[in-house]
Amino acid sequence: MKAFLPATMRTLSAVTLASLLSTVASAAFAETSPLNATPDLHQVKKKASKPTPSAPPALSQTRADSAYDALTTGTPTYNSVVADRSNSDIYGPGEITVYGTPHRNALVGNSTLSADAIYTLNKNTLDEAANLIPGVNAANTGGTRNERTILVRGFNRFQVPLMVDGIRIYLPADNRLDYGRFLTPDIAEIQVAKGYASVLDGPDAMGGMVNLVTRKPHKELEGELRGGSMLGHDGGYSGYNVFGLIGTKHEKWYAQANFAINNVDHTDLSSNYDPTPSQGKGKRLLTDSEDWRVNFKVGYTPNATDEYTINYTRQSGEKRAPFSVTDSVSAQKDWTWPAWDLDSLSLTSRTKLGDRLTLRSRLYRNTFYNLLRSFDNADLNTQTKAKAFNSYYNDTAWGGNVRLDAELSRQDTLGIAFYGRRDEHSENEQVFPSGAYQPTVSSVEESYSIAGENVFRFLPNLDLTTGVSYDWRVLDKAQGYSGGIIHYPTRNRGAPNGQARLSWRPDKVSELHISVSDRVRFPTLFERFSTRFGGAVSNPGLRPERAQNYELGGSHTFGNIEVAGALFYSHLTDLIASFPVQYNGTTVSQSRNINSGNYAGAEISLAIPVRKDLLIGGNYTYTHQDVSAPGSSPRYRPTDVPSHKAFAYVEWSPIKKLRFVPNVAISSNRWTMNSMGTTYFRTGHNVNISARVDYQITPNVQIGANASNLLDQNYQMVGGYPEQGRNFYVNLKISG
Repeated sequence: MKAFLPATMRTLSAVTLASLLSTVASAAFAETSPLNATPDLHQVKKKASKPTPSAPPALSQTRADSAYDALTTGTPTYNSVVADRSNSDIYGPGEITVYGTPHRNALVGNSTLSADAIYTLNKNTLDEAANLIPGVNAANTGGTRNERTILVRGFNRFQVPLMVDGIRIYLPADNRLDYGRFLTPDIAEIQVAKGYASVLDGPDAMGGMVNLVTRKPHKELEGELRGGSMLGHDGGYSGYNVFGLIGTKHEKWYAQANFAINNVDHTDLSSNYDPTPSQGKGKRLLTDSEDWRVNFKVGYTPNATDEYTINYTRQSGEKRAPFSVTDSVSAQKDWTWPAWDLDSLSLTSRTKLGDRLTLRSRLYRNTFYNLLRSFDNADLNTQTKAKAFNSYYNDTAWGGNVRLDAELSRQDTLGIAFYGRRDEHSENEQVFPSGAYQPTVSSVEESYSIAGENVFRFLPNLDLTTGVSYDWRVLDKAQGYSGGIIHYPTRNRGAPNGQARLSWRPDKVSELHISVSDRVRFPTLFERFSTRFGGAVSNPGLRPERAQNYELGGSHTFGNIEVAGALFYSHLTDLIASFPVQYNGTTVSQSRNINSGNYAGAEISLAIPVRKDLLIGGNYTYTHQDVSAPGSSPRYRPTDVPSHKAFAYVEWSPIKKLRFVPNVAISSNRWTMNSMGTTYFRTGHNVNISARVDYQITPNVQIGANASNLLDQNYQMVGGYPEQGRNFYVNLKISG
């Protein structure tokens, strides 16, 4: 295999091997370490939640020189805006590793976003919420699919896996996740691992990972009910959302149930929008949607360290797709999605096998059902022409992972993990005008990863983390349809990964780090085989794409002012992109491995607590992308990422019980493409000024109002699809 390992990978493998050898030597001569040493300076203090009965004492305490504590999720290396994690509603077994230092004052962290920030800033879907985090930007696919997505330091949704409670949400056919379908009211925290994602958390993290951690109860009895109404720029009704939760926590068990509904009747365009033949002023056509989500979890906690849970989530959505405002009505595709449904059932365990040995596991079953309907015309009421069809997707995934963390000496810890998943995809299509159903075709693919990560603590304030993994895919079956069932050639792929991170904490309020990560991403079935309704040709030999990510960063607290920042650079090879080609005299597209690319940029975030009742904060991101794609015409441009992106907020309580949060989001222009795929151009920049006000009527009742896009700017993130104009939101929240 060595001949196939990249130079970076070989170097990291050598570093890890040396570290493991030092582990064996040190373990042989290490003395038993004291358990009552001074806690790590960056360890978040634990407090018993009240009024919940106190749990039994843990078997051991955090030690300042323990590498084991640096490896365990939720400890010093974890970056969160939640100061007291033991008293939060974060579902611990659902976390992934995100490196950094805790933020004490910030409303928006540099890699995480809390439930309070999501609620305060009125972000009801994942794309809206994640857009607040530096290095992350929201985007719109445009076109007939009407999908919302996010990019992390320039890496798209295919290159940055999405997880919910540590379990990957993956659509085996094309993985074209619509982030606008993921609701946020039951999310305790959004975690974003940017560039460097631990190999222990799973494969395909070429550009990082995004994880949604759901809520869990932290009181003996708790409940919450929210309701709100969306209003257009003239104050007219445009939709509603509702959220409810009830939970209980006891010494040895907890249980919770919650639901969320988001119903959008329509969105309003800016009053500065100029009408076209396909879209007039005012109400944006075909923007209605409805999504709902339920979550149930039951946990057993026999002691302070072990936890066993059953977790079930189901979400369902339906939507339509607005037209491009620049194309004629006759040129548009009349598509709707009556069903966009996901569910997940998981069993999670965490068992402390010894004083410094912990076993974690997850087993899960995910399903996805999707219906895409194409109609004859914009009225969406008949299916009699050849352009009409009903396309059905049914997916099932069975998977799991197991992870063992062991302290081999007081300075050295090893984590090993195995990940396995089997995805079964089936699809069929009803065609018109005959109304006949084509035969069902199916595909089966298995994904595996074996990983090891070592943390060596040279000094109490100096850690070296190294990790290696090997990911592989086994394609058992791949079918398509074109006048008959096509059996595509199957081909298995495997690739190594490696990473290293050095972290130094010179004092209590400072952290510096440097990291390198070399990861791959395997192509989807769609990229290899899909004909895209006759608009593409297959490429079974498509290779995995790879990125080497480098980061130099740190954080420091100047008095009460918190500052964190990073410089990042990524070199990408074998990038997968869609290219126009001639096939039987017709121009179609084909997914190909283009040459290479380079992404570079910088991030900074800060929080300034001016007074007890006044907080100022914000972040800024600069991103530059350059991709080499010889032979592409027009010249290939990375789309959807603004060069400059900033967010700033003020959190002010002028009087008791009243909170006022004005904020502004600024984005420079970004590359996009016309609907014909023949021309790249830049969209205009935008300045989105918003404001939120909340009033606490009683300790359990709060009312609030929010205004967004106060300048009523007419802007677009993708060509032909203007964003929402000025809009308002009012809500009531009851909790206890």
